[in-house]
Amino acid sequence: MAPRWSRSLPLRHVLAVVGTALATTLAPRLVRANPMPLPFTYTYQTLGKGEGEVEQYVDFVPTKAIDAQGNPVWYAATQLQTEFEWGITDHLELGLYATLAPQPPGGLTGTASLTESNGFKERLRLRIADEGVLPVDMAFYGEVVENDVEIELEAKIILEKRFGHLRIAANLWAELERDYAAREVDWVANPTLGATYQLSPSVHLGAEGWMRGQWAANDPQPRGFNLGPHVYVGPTVMFDFGKLWWSTGVYLRADEVDRAVQPGDAYGWIWVRSIVGVGL
Repeated sequence: MAPRWSRSLPLRHVLAVVGTALATTLAPRLVRANPMPLPFTYTYQTLGKGEGEVEQYVDFVPTKAIDAQGNPVWYAATQLQTEFEWGITDHLELGLYATLAPQPPGGLTGTASLTESNGFKERLRLRIADEGVLPVDMAFYGEVVENDVEIELEAKIILEKRFGHLRIAANLWAELERDYAAREVDWVANPTLGATYQLSPSVHLGAEGWMRGQWAANDPQPRGFNLGPHVYVGPTVMFDFGKLWWSTGVYLRADEVDRAVQPGDAYGWIWVRSIVGVGL
């Protein structure tokens, strides 16, 4: 004999109850996902306690080098960054990175690295209060970088304000770098500003701008092109599938637009950054 409840409760009701229970169980994971809709700008949100995420960054910049015959040729300068994030508490997040700056194709000289070198990073992000408590949501970010060129100390003040589906975010970002070989100390300013709009839970469109400039105690005169500062602006898009998300920005350099790209330039006319994140 079948159980009594199975005869009195229609199958569709049973499925509805099971579906509601599963949604309730999975909802916290989906809500607490922490994608980056703006590839250069960190937002206020952090992972929840005990939650983890892996993110893979890829940067791509078309620029020029010198081939074996001494001719300037185009090539794709790239850099890779893998990040593991972990929620220590609901307000404090740990990040561990590995960075890779691939060598250009064989036979090319006069190349330049982008903003990363081969090495590691460790950082903490602490958000202040819960969202909406302060007039502007705020978080603090501190990072240590050890790579094959220098050691760096990096700090960010993260600011964000939400207006319904629209989010505006800014990073007040600075770095202190000490070169191993020259034993020189440089300051780097890298502020960012962006806005992103949620068209649907899965699609976010935005626009973002960022600047990067480097200054030393004995700043060379005239300043080299790669010291900047340089400014990039462009559109962004993010696709959010719950535990999996993908964010991309395509940026055009807004300064010295009439200058032709030259061998050794680390800042081309176009800069592309793409990030894929997977929740654990």
